[in-house]
Order: sequence, then C-alpha cells, then structure tokens
Amino acid sequence: MPLASRLVCPASIFAALLLGAGIALRGFPSGAESARLIPPPMLDEPANPQATAEVAILAGGCFWGVQGVFQHVAGVTSAISGYTGGTANTAHYGVVSTTTTGHAESVRVVFDPHLISYGRILRIYFSVAHDPTELNRQGPDVGSQYRSAISPTNPEQARIAEAYIAQLNQVHVFDAPIVTKVEPDQDFYPAEDYHQDFLARNPRYAYILINDLPKIENLRRLFPDYYRATPALVAAAPRN
Repeated sequence: MPLASRLVCPASIFAALLLGAGIALRGFPSGAESARLIPPPMLDEPANPQATAEVAILAGGCFWGVQGVFQHVAGVTSAISGYTGGTANTAHYGVVSTTTTGHAESVRVVFDPHLISYGRILRIYFSVAHDPTELNRQGPDVGSQYRSAISPTNPEQARIAEAYIAQLNQVHVFDAPIVTKVEPDQDFYPAEDYHQDFLARNPRYAYILINDLPKIENLRRLFPDYYRATPALVAAAPRN
C-alpha cells in the first residue's frame, strides 16, 4: 500500500493546515483527547541489581505514534515499529492492512530496568500512547491491526499487565472499559524501513500533526521526569 494512503481524509488535511497556522479547532479528533495521568500500577517488577535490558511489546493503533512516544521516554534505548500476532510471511504492511493476517501494528521497546520499570512503561502506554478503550481502532484508523494489545515477553510481564488492567477497570479510570488484550507468546517482526522513525522524520505530515505530536507533548507535560527531548532513533542505532 502506498505511503500516501496513511494520510487522513481531506477534512483532516485542512485541519492540519489550520493547526499549523495556530488556529484552534473543535470537532476534529486529536491524540490529545484521551491523555490523562492514571494511577501507577500496584504490582510492578521488584528491583533487580542484576537486571539487564528488558523488552516490552505494545500495540496501540498506528505504530508511528506509539514508536514516537517511547523514543522520547528516558530509559528507553530502542523502539522499533513492527507486527505481532501473525506469521512471518504476512508481516508486510500491504498485507497486514487487509486485516486478514492477525497482526497488530506493534512497537518493540527496549528499556533499562534500572532507569524505568515495566509498570512505568505500561503507565505511559495507557496514559499517553493510545486510548485503551477503543476496540480495533485508534482515532481515524479502523481495523484489527490497530487493536490495543500487550505481548508480554515473560510470565512476570503478563502478570503485571493483567493486574494493571484489572486495577484500572476496577477504579473506572476511563469512561469506558479497557479493551486491551494481553497476548503472550507472540513473535515480533520489524516493519519496513520507511515506517521507522516516521514521526521524527515527518513532523509536519498531516496525520502526525493531528494524531501523534499531541502525544509527545502530553508525555512531556504528564511525565516530565521520564521525558527526553532527543529521541532514541532507529536510524542512529548501530547495525549488525
């Protein structure tokens, strides 16, 4: 599918132009709408002085914005856009977009557990990166590939994620139930190169302006202790 297909409807393009001119809008969806500072998880990983780099795999709509958010999180060393939930032979954007592969657009987040915990990663995911109450969609994007899903990489992560979802639902943090699914034992397949660092490389793209840049601002505003201005770009990472 051509990259231009990601661009939202003409009304949203018009909205982006107005936003770029500093004109406030009402009635247009924005990544800022659902952001809120939610309670921290009651269950989190215990401190482990021997811990090394840890991996979290998160799906929450278009991977451009989710990747962009976590690239700006202090303690994250890598955030790569990709696919989970399907097989290797269908992990290609044009095929995933047909909604027939079982894949979700996901981001593989590598973080230093000495600087940020898995529970804090999930708190940012639920607070800023996406709206966990939207079923099989995020904003203008509709389809099962845009579902809200966590793919734990070990049993402890699964336990923390399930407990946190139950905790947030119990206290009704959101106006609707959380629909995020915990999907363990999922392989991750990196997305095409042109999807990597998309937010950082295209900050004036209409879709990014409306849906994703507000998420970065919300991260800075709600989590100042975990925000960093310089993102951890895939392009800057060493290649084997």
